[in-house]
Amino acid sequence: MATLSQPEPPATKSGSQTIQIEDVHKYYELGETRVHALRGVTVSIRQGEFVAIMGASGSGKSTFMNILGCLDKPSSGRYLLDGVAVSDLSKKELAAIRNRKIGFVFQGFNLLSRTTALENVELPTLYARVSKEEGRKRAEEALHLVGLGDRMLHFPSQLSGGQQQRVAIARALVNRPTILLADEPTGNLDSRTSVEIMEVFQKLNDDSLTIVLVTHEPDVAQFARRGIHFRDGKIRRDETVTSRPRAAEVLKNMPALED
Repeated sequence: MATLSQPEPPATKSGSQTIQIEDVHKYYELGETRVHALRGVTVSIRQGEFVAIMGASGSGKSTFMNILGCLDKPSSGRYLLDGVAVSDLSKKELAAIRNRKIGFVFQGFNLLSRTTALENVELPTLYARVSKEEGRKRAEEALHLVGLGDRMLHFPSQLSGGQQQRVAIARALVNRPTILLADEPTGNLDSRTSVEIMEVFQKLNDDSLTIVLVTHEPDVAQFARRGIHFRDGKIRRDETVTSRPRAAEVLKNMPALED
């Protein structure tokens, strides 16, 4: 039976603490009801880790991710990102942190339909302090990194679901973030395409990018290096993934999809 106390995190590969969450609580007021969404969560994630966040609906995992992404603030407790107490920052300062340090990938691809893959990936650079030429260069590099160097001028309607998600990943990478947050990134994809996306994530993590992935699918979570399981607003399990498969090897044994 799972213990109700906060577990000790597993041993992880070396690296500084990119994320440090200390006794975080989060409350929401819904009419006359007060929801205690996070109940004293304490956890650290080091640079270069690949962590899967799991839990049922209402477990607190989405609230946790919103706080990690600086989209929401704790009601109490501290959140440090690269040593900065982001829980104390203003809305303007949080927006700057999101733009510089965090890349987001969502279940919905959220691409602009009338712009090319290249233009979609370039968009975040408009809010960064880089020249147009540098923004274009970064966008091209990001698309090459996710295997879409030959699809840069395609519109979303000309791309498969997996290719659209790769564009979304490239867009998340273009400002060279410290951490990549992915919220159910395979939720709209078939099984083979999901593994292809996990192959991209594993390659990015091999290059030391810190990745935090929310998923309700054990078949997806197994590709991470560490699994954190939420229930009732608390971390119930925090463990190293054993017998972790390589997505590239799994793909070799999966049948190709037929039209």
